[in-house]
Amino acid sequence: MSKSGRREPKSANRARGSASWKNGPKSRKRRSENVRCVILSIFILLERKIKMNLNILLLGLTSLITDVSSEMIMPILPMFIAALGGSAVAVGLIGGLGDALAALLNVISGWFSDRIGKRKPIVASGYALSAFSKLLYPFSQTWIHLLILRPLERTGKGIRDAPRDAIIARSVRMKARGRGFGIHRALDTLGAILGSVLAFLFIWIFLLDFRSILWISAFIAFLALIPLVWVRDEPSQTRNIRLLSGILSLPRKLKLFILLSGIFGLSNFTYMFFILRAQQVFPETLGVLGPVGLYIIFNLVYALGSIPAGMLSDRIGRKSVILSGWLLFSLVCFGFTWLQLQLYFLLFGLYGLSYALFIGNQRAYVSDLAGRFKGTSLGFFHTISAISTLLGSVIAGVLWQAISPEATFTWGSLLALLASIGLVII
Repeated sequence: MSKSGRREPKSANRARGSASWKNGPKSRKRRSENVRCVILSIFILLERKIKMNLNILLLGLTSLITDVSSEMIMPILPMFIAALGGSAVAVGLIGGLGDALAALLNVISGWFSDRIGKRKPIVASGYALSAFSKLLYPFSQTWIHLLILRPLERTGKGIRDAPRDAIIARSVRMKARGRGFGIHRALDTLGAILGSVLAFLFIWIFLLDFRSILWISAFIAFLALIPLVWVRDEPSQTRNIRLLSGILSLPRKLKLFILLSGIFGLSNFTYMFFILRAQQVFPETLGVLGPVGLYIIFNLVYALGSIPAGMLSDRIGRKSVILSGWLLFSLVCFGFTWLQLQLYFLLFGLYGLSYALFIGNQRAYVSDLAGRFKGTSLGFFHTISAISTLLGSVIAGVLWQAISPEATFTWGSLLALLASIGLVII
């Protein structure tokens, strides 16, 4: 009906319906853009209120959600491997091989991000691959399946880590870089706490089995892609550099530090051995809940200590803080040669504190020394560290099985001490 009360012809109604249909997608697109603008405005407000760089906040949220997903898996993974028939060597191989494959890709993805001058697409593809890989975990019927799937999931980590750290390094001033990486590590580890707490609750209260927890973890992993939409990737100048020549051109001091990081990586074997060692001190009724609870303590201390440790390195120098972390880690490994339940509550806390001192600050220190090629430098650092972690994990598994668990942690303590001495010398 028209305003005059006359019936409008059907052709007019069809025309108006056709116009409405044509405007529909445009209207939906505008609404979608409005939602994105509102969310971006909220992030900017948070940035101003808490004085945190927006990129670090967004990348931190992505890492937080990813770690909620990953850390639901990590405390139960060594026990899941054992349930599928895997030995201590299998635990070391699965834990180390995934990190080694990630490491090989780290240097390539870091170099490639320097070469093309863009990092955000590489970071997003890495997170997406990890999320997809986690969907396949619950289908595992033997530990051999995890020997394939775990490296596939860590491949995503290898693709994303160096370009992501390069974005963080470019987003803050050099004098505040320790705090920037500390904030990112704190958010990352907060996700680890939430994930391990959820795993604890799912086992204790909801009585879920391992596979059910793996399904929930996979769903959460896809949510981590959302904050990446608003990350600002400032394109840098493309550089026609070869991978090998880029590595060889790195500063001498940086290469020496990366070498020492590799030695330390031999001692920093997979966390799974700490979980398995803790399982030995708990009664059978707490054989799953006990280690998960200790792992929560590790992550809680790690999260709370990351920002202060980063700020401390901005003030007194990164090398001193890293050295203290390495020495503390050596002490922690020595403590794990003893079987005493009360001691392990303290040791898992110190284990988290050592990580707070050296993990983020190592990346900040590499960024400080890197010069123009931050992606290549961070990628090379991650590669050497993870390959040494693979070797250290395999050696730790052999020592555990052939000699004793005490031999594994003695090995770790001595290598960490050796790396610390080297750091003092350079």
